[in-house]
Amino acid sequence: MASSSSAPSAPKSLTFPPAPTRAKRFASMMYEGVLLFAVVFTAGYIFDTLTESRHALMFRGARQVSLFCAMGFYFLICWYRSGQTLPMKAWHIKLVRADGGRPRAWQLILRYIFCWPLPLLGAAFIQVLSVSTGWASFDMLIVATPFLIFIPTWFVSDGQFLHDRWARTALINVPKKDATLPT
Repeated sequence: MASSSSAPSAPKSLTFPPAPTRAKRFASMMYEGVLLFAVVFTAGYIFDTLTESRHALMFRGARQVSLFCAMGFYFLICWYRSGQTLPMKAWHIKLVRADGGRPRAWQLILRYIFCWPLPLLGAAFIQVLSVSTGWASFDMLIVATPFLIFIPTWFVSDGQFLHDRWARTALINVPKKDATLPT
């Protein structure tokens, strides 16, 4: 006896907009650095005021933790509200879940934490190289360490960051809105 109801169909595969190019993500990161200067300056000022620090090396560990948290707060709020920071909006990049939905709070926290290991390993390598050779000029390379997160993007077909894969999120291109005015 044949059943009149058909089996539930498998979900259709999602068609994602392509991932932003590395150049576009790099430009967004440069813009983000300008905004992060304000976040770090403000957080540092508040920290110094509350702790009555006389210089940046006082309470160094606590300062680093507070700056890490301040930057994390900035990113998490922006990503949670709209999936975009201001530079991401300017460059038409959006953060979504790997299945295309809005990222959950735990994914955003994991994404923020997972973006740190590669740059920190690079910074540690530069520090060891500088100390072991006695050549302080290696210290100038520290500015390149945030961009180590791009290395794994060359080895995957979709070009997503490693921390996005681990947090099950993805960066996508957002179509530009029509700039014409209604008549």
